[in-house]
Amino acid sequence: MIIAIDGPAGSGKSTIAKIVAEKLHFRYIDTGSMYRSVAWKSLQKKVTLGDEDAVANIARETKIELVPGENGQSVFIDGENITSQLKEETISRGAAIVAAQPIIREIMTAKQRELGKQGQVVMDGRDIGTVVFPQADKKFFMDADPEERGRRRFTELKDKKQIANADLVTIIEQVKQRDQEDRNRKIAPLKQAEDAILIDTTHLSIDQVVEQIMKTINSGP
Repeated sequence: MIIAIDGPAGSGKSTIAKIVAEKLHFRYIDTGSMYRSVAWKSLQKKVTLGDEDAVANIARETKIELVPGENGQSVFIDGENITSQLKEETISRGAAIVAAQPIIREIMTAKQRELGKQGQVVMDGRDIGTVVFPQADKKFFMDADPEERGRRRFTELKDKKQIANADLVTIIEQVKQRDQEDRNRKIAPLKQAEDAILIDTTHLSIDQVVEQIMKTINSGP
């Protein structure tokens, strides 16, 4: 069984996907961390993120391991645990640049399909139900008002001390800009799959969203 959870930044998809995977005893796969990993290594190698061929070589050669643990998923790049570094704003912005490049998406889609081919996975991202696993058994699309998603991102950055002087207005604008980039890119744009269930998380708690998803999954085909 493959469960696809898509949605824009700050919609809650990663948090929800982790909990659903735990409840089902499935493997959780955060595809966003894979793009961030490529951006991280490219920056470490001082490769220009807009250089598609150079970044593609890094994407092909990099060993990305997603290791489940008590606190969710740890990300290892060529054996090094870089989990804590992947939420930095520079990496998030870099991931958006990397993810918009067709060759990179082809490489990462192949890696994601390889990770999910044995089933029993909950995979979240922006194109799981439309491109990576269009045949997924259950598809959900998380969304929320941009202002609410910006507030969530702002709180997350402040709590993790990943941004010293976070400005809420700026964060909200960054969320809106990322939406435009994701929805308008030429390859694998962010959109709801026709057979995905839309869940607006703006005014819902995490428990309420999880309950709704679990009811749908347990209801059968």
